[in-house]
Amino acid sequence: MSFFALGVNHQTASVELREQIAFNPEKLSALLAQQSHAANLNDMVVVSTCNRTEVYAMSENSDMVLDWLARSNHISPQQLSNHIYRYEDAQAVTHLMRVASGLDSLMLGEPQILGQVKTALSLAKEAETVSPDLNRIFEYAFYAAKRVRSETAVGSHAVSMGYAVAQLALQVFSKPEQLTVMIVAAGEMNSLVAKHLAEMGVGKIIICNRTRSRAEALAQEIAHRADVEIIDFDQLADHLHRADVISSCTGSLHQVIHFADVKTALKKRRYKQMLLVDLAVPRDIEAKVESLDGVYLYGVDDLQTVIDENLAQRRQAAVEAEIMVNQLATELVTQQKVNLAGKTIHAYREQGEELRQQELALALQQVQKGGDAAKILQEMSHRLTQKLLHPTSVLLRQAAAAEDPAYFEMMQESLAETALKRRKAKR
Repeated sequence: MSFFALGVNHQTASVELREQIAFNPEKLSALLAQQSHAANLNDMVVVSTCNRTEVYAMSENSDMVLDWLARSNHISPQQLSNHIYRYEDAQAVTHLMRVASGLDSLMLGEPQILGQVKTALSLAKEAETVSPDLNRIFEYAFYAAKRVRSETAVGSHAVSMGYAVAQLALQVFSKPEQLTVMIVAAGEMNSLVAKHLAEMGVGKIIICNRTRSRAEALAQEIAHRADVEIIDFDQLADHLHRADVISSCTGSLHQVIHFADVKTALKKRRYKQMLLVDLAVPRDIEAKVESLDGVYLYGVDDLQTVIDENLAQRRQAAVEAEIMVNQLATELVTQQKVNLAGKTIHAYREQGEELRQQELALALQQVQKGGDAAKILQEMSHRLTQKLLHPTSVLLRQAAAAEDPAYFEMMQESLAETALKRRKAKR
């Protein structure tokens, strides 16, 4: 059983393909619940965000994982395989640590991804698709992410997609105090957008959210920095014209901001320019909105240029973080090998004890029947030695056939150490 990481992200797949294989929590919970009863693939965690969909699984082979990911989203494995990346065992561990640490994110070092990976693990645990071994790997990845953030500069000067949106707004509009911003959906990503824009001194923030309580909670957090207004979600189209900047990230399966509504809003604004940022996958804003004069439309992929300008201080720190992640991944893999060796040694010792008991019982029976004790003991020791050394002999023959010098080097060192101990004992 191997540990696999398999998926697509912003580097390997277009936003259209990422939309096709994105999971919302409800769909994912249902699929994992079904998978928990499957015989061939029931030990897995799925991480699905705007920029990636990945499956981490303990499985016999990665093709099972690929087939499940494709089948769950009604596309062919062949179509998906052209954009997929896959890692196994040590490489998979390293990849998970890089993801959790923000080293594999569109925004290098983004802090949100760690929470998203933790949520993915919790969701899988609720569906009972996480074994102790898989859970141990994830917990160690969280430990690695904490080390990276606390011991390298990747955890300092924290920026996020939200910060990139705020920077973009300042590039398009020179006077933030005169701006009105509309936040469509008050989730984690858009909350960060609102907080960054409030810190930059925008004049007004309108929060449009399906749940009033969530909008009110965000409003309380930023009210000391900006004038805040809350509107109901069904009022979205009617208030578009009031916003200079609109950031949308609903997680809806359907678009919520349409071409006709933006066109109407522009007319009401007397064609004063607007910046629309679509952080959602699937997308919230109809793509042809970009064709309207005076409208700037940015999606998650378009933000890469803005993001690059904020990464100068992190790139050197990322080198240190990569080294740390590789070291921690090696430590985990080594620990797993040691644990496996410990189990093997324990089993070998149990087998040896069982053989000893069998040979001892046989020898005692022969002695009780009046046999020659010295001869019986000699025969017993010979049989026991042959049985104990047989597995080692088989391994050495296999090593010779494979021309693997590692076995011989290890055996030579072991024999030399044993001989040294015997010489010392004789003295």
